[in-house]
Amino acid sequence: QVHLAESGGGSVHTGESLTLACDTSGSTYRANCMGWFRQAPGQTREGVAALHVGGRTIIYADFAKGRFTISQDLANNMVYLQMTNLKPEDTAEYYCAAQTLPPCGTWASYNYFGRGTQVTVSS
Repeated sequence: QVHLAESGGGSVHTGESLTLACDTSGSTYRANCMGWFRQAPGQTREGVAALHVGGRTIIYADFAKGRFTISQDLANNMVYLQMTNLKPEDTAEYYCAAQTLPPCGTWASYNYFGRGTQVTVSS
């Protein structure tokens, strides 16, 4: 069982930053890939960033490149998403996600999701 708990969402203004955290310590086994997804109202969920747990592979969606950074803290079973220069179009519910088999960049393969944390960016 993979248990994912997000935190760190909030309301910010354009250009500001937020860091989301995902606590995986409640899981009974460790996934091979961890990622972040987002879903804006009326839109489908989309992949934001992903990494290979314990490895070096990191994948970003085009909109996230240069502004978002995904990272992991293996010792504390945490995955982070640092978001900078936020824009109103980044407003969405953000979900931590996991999958048990690579490749980590196959967004459709993620089958574990947390409950989400809301990020709202106003101009």
